[in-house]
Amino acid sequence: MADARLQGRKVAVLATDGFEQVELTKPVEALKAAGAQVEVVSPKAGEIQGYNHHDKGDTVAVDRELAQANASDYDAIVLPGGVINPDQLRLEPKAIDFIRAFAEAKKPIAAICHGPWTLINAEAVDGRRMTSWPSLEADLKNAGADWVDEEVVVDDGLVTSRNPDDLPAFCAKMVEEFAEGRH
Repeated sequence: MADARLQGRKVAVLATDGFEQVELTKPVEALKAAGAQVEVVSPKAGEIQGYNHHDKGDTVAVDRELAQANASDYDAIVLPGGVINPDQLRLEPKAIDFIRAFAEAKKPIAAICHGPWTLINAEAVDGRRMTSWPSLEADLKNAGADWVDEEVVVDDGLVTSRNPDDLPAFCAKMVEEFAEGRH
């Protein structure tokens, strides 16, 4: 029998050029397998360029331009990593506002690797227990997060992981938290 835990749920995956390929594709696969409707949202139209660490990977089609996206139309959000992707998104006020809207509405958020960088700009990490790629430890702590080095951390609807090796645990907890809805 098919997994239908996310049937009727709509999930945004916010990304731009420079996303870590598997940190977008594996969560999207897990969400769709659980019945979610998934849209890749980006500040640019067309396609965005994925990376396999430092090497160019595949492109992914953008389903909705950020300018036409409204956080109220989604039940949850995924923030893939890659160094370039979140660094560019941090400079996009609309991207930060979009993420902040999820945090303020207490909708589930899943961020992996460098993805939590955007949560700092959205002022959504203070007092939160979370993890990330190790180089973000000081940034997250300085923003008020309780940073830990664990495979996956769940804090009241916020799911975070460190790197692609953590994807199985990350995806499982993401689906579980997204199924629970607002926290």
